[in-house]
Amino acid sequence: MAEEAGMRWSWLRKTLDGLYLGAGWLAGLFLIVIFLLMMGLSVGRQVGINIPAGDEFASWSMAAMAFLGLAHTFKSGDMIRVGLLTDRLTGRTKRVFEVAALLLALAFTAYFTWHATNFTYYSWLTNDVAQGVVPMPMWIPQLGYCGGLALLAIAIGDELVHVLRGYKPRYEKEPPKTAEEVVERAVQSAV
Repeated sequence: MAEEAGMRWSWLRKTLDGLYLGAGWLAGLFLIVIFLLMMGLSVGRQVGINIPAGDEFASWSMAAMAFLGLAHTFKSGDMIRVGLLTDRLTGRTKRVFEVAALLLALAFTAYFTWHATNFTYYSWLTNDVAQGVVPMPMWIPQLGYCGGLALLAIAIGDELVHVLRGYKPRYEKEPPKTAEEVVERAVQSAV
């Protein structure tokens, strides 16, 4: 019985981690799209080629990249957080503070996710269309925004459950012991 429950949790853990990683890869893909569009627009101006709605597609890609990358960034421990304060705390005080910070983060993220999803749903209901050159239904680019926020809310909830079960937060890294380790971490987080 316990083994079966462990397998279920293992499957869920792999699924969630895969979801966070997939969203991170998708954010990276949007970064490449932004680069290609910006280069195409820049070079196109010089040779007289116009990319219709290139600026709009670049801005939509930028929003999707920023929001889809949030969950992976959070779970990797690379998101800016209150570490300057929590690193100074120890024991039960640190744990209580960590749980409170995760609860607050979950509340804010769930609030924004709810409204972003309603906003996207309303765009779909009213058939809101971009006013630019390409009449794109607005709910399509808004999916990256509300999807990224939803994934972040799931990631924060996932981490909150993990911490409430008595484990150390997965996003918390051990402090570097040498100068070389600081440089190595900086290089790894830039990838």
